[in-house]
Amino acid sequence: MASPEVHHLFHHPIADHSFSADRKTLAVAKDSNVEIYGKVANSFKLKAQLKDHDKTVTSVDIAPKSGRIVSCSQDRNAIVWEPSPEGYKPALVLLRVNRAATFVRWSPSETKFAVGSGDRVIAICYFEEENDWWVSKHLKKPIRSTITTVAWHPNSVLLAAGSADAHARVFSSFIKGVDSRPPPGVWGERLPFNTVCGEYLNNSAGWIHAVSFSPSGDALAFAAHDSSVTVVYPSGPDQAPKAILAVSTQLLPFMSLIWSNESEIIAAGYDCEAFKFHGSEAGWGLVGTVEAKGRPGLGDAREESALNMFKQMDLKGKVKDDTQLKTVHQNTISTIREYESSGGNVTKFSSSGVDGRVVIWSL
Repeated sequence: MASPEVHHLFHHPIADHSFSADRKTLAVAKDSNVEIYGKVANSFKLKAQLKDHDKTVTSVDIAPKSGRIVSCSQDRNAIVWEPSPEGYKPALVLLRVNRAATFVRWSPSETKFAVGSGDRVIAICYFEEENDWWVSKHLKKPIRSTITTVAWHPNSVLLAAGSADAHARVFSSFIKGVDSRPPPGVWGERLPFNTVCGEYLNNSAGWIHAVSFSPSGDALAFAAHDSSVTVVYPSGPDQAPKAILAVSTQLLPFMSLIWSNESEIIAAGYDCEAFKFHGSEAGWGLVGTVEAKGRPGLGDAREESALNMFKQMDLKGKVKDDTQLKTVHQNTISTIREYESSGGNVTKFSSSGVDGRVVIWSL
């Protein structure tokens, strides 16, 4: 496996990151700003700071085709940044929420985007031509707590959401005049706005940190605070799923996950590294880490380093600095995202975290 490409941008946590389609522009959420970096040779240089938010920016996303950037913040607002020769022009979105906006993603069609919030609603935002502004419709029922994450189905109508009420749900976000009617599928046939197409409870009532549809859209994966990853295979409208497969791990919880293909999931979080899961409807399992270093035998290494530590204390009366982790990321990974794909398979993905690094990995 090729060595990961590491970009240490600053010594602040990165809440979220997003690359443009040509991968020459990188947007990161840092404190109350969105910072825009441009690719110069093999590194990223700061090009612009978007400063219209009052409080911490929680999420950011670049639309691949149009290049528009959407950001959301604890100030209860979302802003669409329109690229222009002079820079980025901000347009405020009417979210109509009374709590922090927590997560935002463009739909694949780029005609709308979804914003999760602490107000127990998801705002589905779209552009109203006649009034020349961004407006929203709310997905409300049966959400009972903060929305922590959202993910779009390839058809741009279905939306998966995870929340602090321990549920992962699939909603219809169909908006007349904006969306074309999707063909019937395993999630449902008639899909009016706010139809709940699936509702899944985590076994130990842990917060849902990440959700993601498979490339075909016919399966859903979600990660919860009990360090599990669950994969759901629906069978059709108003029917029990064909399979719900939960993989429990001895690791720390995962904060983000993506499908690299129909039979492989990459997940990362508090363990500061990314892990691979393989499977199908017959079953899923944890395969190992994406990083080249071997996981087996790690316990031996830890035992050895403890022995060396006591030897050093005995010989020199001091301990060597052992604060450096053996992973590329030196703190929690908050977001992983698809970076490059070929023939329906993700060949590279990017990760960002609390250590201020953005890392590009080859699979």
